[in-house]
Amino acid sequence: MLKPSKWTLNKFRFFPTIFILLSLMAGCNMPAASTSTPDLFATLQASTPLTASTPVSLETPATPDFNFATLTPTPIVITPTSDTVSIPSPSSADGLTGHIVFTCQIFKVQASDQVCIMNADGTSFKRLTTDDSRQHFYASLAPDGRSVVYSAFYEANNHEIYELNLNDDRVDRLTNSLGDETAPEISPDGSRITFARIPPNKDQYQIILMDRNGKSMGNIPGISGWDPTWSPDGNSILFASDRSNPVQLYTVKVESKKLQKISNLPAIRGRSDWSSDGSFIVTYSGEPWNREVYIMNADGSNTRQLTPTGGNSQGPSISPDGKWVTFTAYFDNYGDDNGCEIYIIRVDGTDLRRLTNNDYCDYQPRWGL
Repeated sequence: MLKPSKWTLNKFRFFPTIFILLSLMAGCNMPAASTSTPDLFATLQASTPLTASTPVSLETPATPDFNFATLTPTPIVITPTSDTVSIPSPSSADGLTGHIVFTCQIFKVQASDQVCIMNADGTSFKRLTTDDSRQHFYASLAPDGRSVVYSAFYEANNHEIYELNLNDDRVDRLTNSLGDETAPEISPDGSRITFARIPPNKDQYQIILMDRNGKSMGNIPGISGWDPTWSPDGNSILFASDRSNPVQLYTVKVESKKLQKISNLPAIRGRSDWSSDGSFIVTYSGEPWNREVYIMNADGSNTRQLTPTGGNSQGPSISPDGKWVTFTAYFDNYGDDNGCEIYIIRVDGTDLRRLTNNDYCDYQPRWGL
């Protein structure tokens, strides 16, 4: 999920070291002071498939056990305020493990966003990318925790996919001038990468698959969408799409290409995640400054709000042990463009914790080993 308010996800028009108009969602959705918060793909329009293909088979959608009109949110309510609220940091008793990689807007300008990493308890913060003049975002950890893949500005209208080795800091560029590529994620077996791509002069995002080294690249025929994430068994990909407005979550079988609608929420943005045991997924939905993280069974049933109301919560990712969810929110600085921090909460909606505490925006967290 992109930073909350300065996106417009339809097209990217970048100015290398000056300014970036991002039209996407990804990451987090940060609000602009004088305008309503744009969303990564809020303006994304449907168009004909970019690759000719046979029709995709759409499976009968799961019938979610969910009625938005009667939804009962998590009982905790935090009233939006510019004053600091009392949200504790993690403790050793929380038993947090692994690492969280995220976008850190240390220069307070999206054109210079960087990729950072920290322990799951918020300690040992480290900046991974080093070029101050370029945007780096949409990071995720490899299944073995040894590398990070991310998207970075390369030239106007062109973001490429890179992989950074955490042992020696070596960076490999995996794509080559294909358009705007975002949200890369390595498959559970480590052999392939999926990401979203919008070719130059096009209006429709594709879901791309390629080998780990960038070879054998191609889109999934007939599929348009963004923010893909692998199922734990590597057989399916979860993604957001506006193929049947409003935007909803879908899964597609990698081999058979069978498609299934999963969600039934009124304002899906994108960035979602799948638990390591495959039993549930998390996503976020809502209008600007009123977004919440939702948790549901993997088939879309039993949907319920996970985050406390009042934080403009978004961009969730699940811990490897399936016990926690990390996300971006504004509980401590609601209404402040630079106020988004990274939080965690248990999957039962208890024990809200704050991980970051900076004067700039931290967003797009992805949890891994």
